[in-house]
Amino acid sequence: MISPMRVTIDTPDGAMPAAVAEPAGEPRGAVVVIQEAFGLTDHIEDVARRLADVGWLAVAPALFHRSGSPVFEYGSDFKDLLPVFSALNAEGIAADLEATIGYLSGRGVPSERIGIVGFCMGGTVALHAASRYPLGAAVTFYGGGVAEGRFGLAPLVEQATALQAPWLGLYGDLDKGIPVEQVEALRQAAATAPVDTEVVRYAEADHGFNCDARESYHADSAADAWTRTLAWFDKHLT
Repeated sequence: MISPMRVTIDTPDGAMPAAVAEPAGEPRGAVVVIQEAFGLTDHIEDVARRLADVGWLAVAPALFHRSGSPVFEYGSDFKDLLPVFSALNAEGIAADLEATIGYLSGRGVPSERIGIVGFCMGGTVALHAASRYPLGAAVTFYGGGVAEGRFGLAPLVEQATALQAPWLGLYGDLDKGIPVEQVEALRQAAATAPVDTEVVRYAEADHGFNCDARESYHADSAADAWTRTLAWFDKHLT
């Protein structure tokens, strides 16, 4: 089993820690893994490891680096996360994405062979990245800000019309923070983009269904979503 190593990536706001998981052989391409609101947790590092296990060079940047890169326990009161979460903004996110993509470019991976996957707030960032950069593929797990926008970014339903990378969205019907009507509006908006898009809903899944460290983990939905994620990268990055 591949264990991620820690590196730092230079940004305009200082060094950004990141977890990097290297495949055993020559990388097939690369995938950026964007964290949840809890920081660069063991779960996010495990996602990177699982991607490396199937041949992708995976890098998970710590987007909270301007606040000291804290990691919060699952189940923490959101008021404890709020100061760090609220410190994120569109300019910082753009700088961190560009630095991470630049790191992979320096490793010899062209943009069309770079994918991105994000969870929770990271799912929002993943769709944003796919609308901003001509990457090879993107996957969003239950990313919010669909109708109202987050971090100073436009609502996802607006960003989705400008997708430059094939995008897969994975959502749970029981997620009270992202109503089904918003998911369907996102599906319709993404369908107008000039790239391959797909939205999958899980009837029995709540927010955070992919994370086995959370009470909302739903094994069947997580397994199906992971299979679809790998298939999406296989299709679009190779």
